[in-house]
Amino acid sequence: MSRTQVGIVGAGPAGLTLGQLLHREGIDTVILERRSHEYVEARIRAGVLEHDVAELFDRAGVGGRMRREGLVHTGIELQSGRERHRIAFDELTGKSIVVYGQTEVVKDLIAARLESGRPLHFEVSDVSLHDLDGDRPRIRYAHGGGEQELECDVVAGCDGFHGVSRPSIPAGVLREHTREYPYGWLGILAGVAPSHDELIYAHTEQGFALLSMRSPELSRLYLQCAPDEDLGAWPDERIWAELQARLGTDGWTLHEGTILEKGVTPMRSFVVEPMQWGRLFLAGDAAHIVPPTGAKGLNLAIRDVHVLADALVAWYRDGRRALLDAYSETCLRRIWRAEHFSWWMTTMLHRSPTSDEFILRLQQAQLRQLQTSRAAATALAENYVGLDRV
Repeated sequence: MSRTQVGIVGAGPAGLTLGQLLHREGIDTVILERRSHEYVEARIRAGVLEHDVAELFDRAGVGGRMRREGLVHTGIELQSGRERHRIAFDELTGKSIVVYGQTEVVKDLIAARLESGRPLHFEVSDVSLHDLDGDRPRIRYAHGGGEQELECDVVAGCDGFHGVSRPSIPAGVLREHTREYPYGWLGILAGVAPSHDELIYAHTEQGFALLSMRSPELSRLYLQCAPDEDLGAWPDERIWAELQARLGTDGWTLHEGTILEKGVTPMRSFVVEPMQWGRLFLAGDAAHIVPPTGAKGLNLAIRDVHVLADALVAWYRDGRRALLDAYSETCLRRIWRAEHFSWWMTTMLHRSPTSDEFILRLQQAQLRQLQTSRAAATALAENYVGLDRV
């Protein structure tokens, strides 16, 4: 049996960031990941970092490449029909966002982890958690051809919605809150320079569309579709035609290029309460999911582990348990605010199969208010760049 202070299940952004934050405070961790190194560094996910999350990566010593290659945006554009209006984050909040793919964040964090020499084990299997309600929880797993057991002070469950951490909590402890949406996103990664220098969120009678980017050479674009959409029904020509129709405005052209990847993502909201039981602490998608419209998923995961890292540092340094005991309550305040923001953005911009003219007019009225009311625009901007306090 081996031993560490904090056992981290999952090497996504949450688990890797927690490991990096604790390493810089001299706290020992072991990170376990069921996927391969290559898979983890290749999976495409979110790409927008809140202002304070980007600064956290700087303080954690992993922000160098992000600052060199990330795209700093000081606003977004909202489109209603063929009319656009800019929400200026810098003018309304004094803050900005950084467009920097989660893939790149993970690469930076893995590089820092390997440089630190702290254990990071890929391709582990048969992970199970034990004695979580005692003072020496254990993680059993298979790795390198043999059975392993890791004794910890604390287990951090950063292994996503389908991981083993949340189901390891006894039945009846957790309350789950969920909302399924009647639409999904058909997303593409295209080898073409972005057609605009900021994100464009478009509400049209044909459905939602989003223009985003990953780099000066790569565009990321999305179309509202059915959650179970058949990708075979969407050849490249149809995708570009639909994007042109939904994002088009007078005097502006959407550049087309080679589609490198495409996929359909269903949308849901999910929150579990509490986010801790015994010595197990859940973080990121293991505890909550938001629809991607508000760009909150990755940011919430990083905010979770920042709270957890601060609580663990206080506990190890002077024995104070107050922050650890309050972990779930502290995180859930921000999570429910982000859930509401993401739900609001989603329902304002998407056309439900059951929408009628009444709902369409309400959506148009909301978008018009964002154009005419500084207070309304400021509320959107504050939530998008990340609230200081909740």
